Amino acid sequence: MDRHDIEKRFTVVIDNRRLNQSGSSSLFTAFAISFVTLIVVTTFTLISNFSMQPHRDFSGVKIEIKRVIPHLPLSSEREGERSDLLKQQTQVNEKLQVIEVFSGDNLSDKFQKRVNEFVGDGCEVNFVMTWISPADFFGNREVLAIESVFKSHPYGCLMILSATMDSPQGYATLKPFIDRGYKVLAVTPDLPFLLKGTAGELWLDEIKSGKRDPGKISLAQNLSNLMRLAYLYKYGGVYLDTDMIVLKSFKGLRNVIGAQTLDPSSTNWTRLNNAVLIFDKNHPLLLKFMEEFAKTFNGNIWGYNGPYLVSRVARAVEGSSGYNFTVMRPSVFYSVNWLEIKKLFKVPKTEKDSKWVKTKLLHMQRNGYGLHLWNKFSRKYEIEQGSAMWKLVSEHCIICEISSVSS
Repeated sequence: MDRHDIEKRFTVVIDNRRLNQSGSSSLFTAFAISFVTLIVVTTFTLISNFSMQPHRDFSGVKIEIKRVIPHLPLSSEREGERSDLLKQQTQVNEKLQVIEVFSGDNLSDKFQKRVNEFVGDGCEVNFVMTWISPADFFGNREVLAIESVFKSHPYGCLMILSATMDSPQGYATLKPFIDRGYKVLAVTPDLPFLLKGTAGELWLDEIKSGKRDPGKISLAQNLSNLMRLAYLYKYGGVYLDTDMIVLKSFKGLRNVIGAQTLDPSSTNWTRLNNAVLIFDKNHPLLLKFMEEFAKTFNGNIWGYNGPYLVSRVARAVEGSSGYNFTVMRPSVFYSVNWLEIKKLFKVPKTEKDSKWVKTKLLHMQRNGYGLHLWNKFSRKYEIEQGSAMWKLVSEHCIICEISSVSS
């Protein structure tokens, strides 16, 4: 009997069974036909091949049949997906908790009372800083910034807008200054009060309600960007980042913002920075800054709601009537950029580096009102004895614990 006769007989058998089993699934039947036919053909082929080969013993051959099951997601994988979603939601909730710190019963009354009692005619210059990190992180670098403020402004006032520093631990950090008679105070800010009546008020409501995406960048950082604008609009004064070393008195500066970079060919400014802002109360440019913040907020690009924002707005209104402000050259606040700041912490090892440091120090002495330390990049550097930073700290400190400033 040849292979074609076998295939024909099996086809007839299957056709008869299909007629007799009317309740069977057509899909199952088709599968069965194919499967049986495959077995018969394979068997016939093997028998034919074996008959043509010399006799061999296959009693020791084992045939293993494995079931291949398509991959299905395990419960642990599904749990992992849920875990990722929960993690994302937790991160959003943690960001929003930063906002909740600045709300509570009677906070507005407490905030206004403390600010009004603290800021008055007795202040040579009204300074303000923001701090939204834990009080533990307020280290020697930040203390140095405070020292430099009071070194140049012994009768100045410094308010730190911070819920974490407005605590026993924060008070302990500031107590050495208070004991020396300097006027410094940490206050939990009332963000809704500061933003009331501005475009920032709607932005805050949208963030809290989930209508606006806070983004990947630290919400605390963007809150600081907005809070400094709102505070200056309500009260006026000088805003400083906590990594700004004050070199001389700010008393004669009004409505000033500093340029970070210049166009080398035209010497016109190309980017501003918001690490130092000096403005009168109710200045229209501050209102414009807050409008831009609320309108174009992007929480996924670092600096977009800070330095880039003030640059965009200042460029748009520069020369327009109704705005009165001055852009200071980089040598005033940003004489050393973040790529070169390391050189100030190290003792020069070459004649070229030594010349560079001497030139920078001379420019700071002549034109500088402050020096931005770019803590994000320079925090890891130790202050070497004999370096430019060693000299600057020695000249602008009060407590003068130079050896610990690098931490």
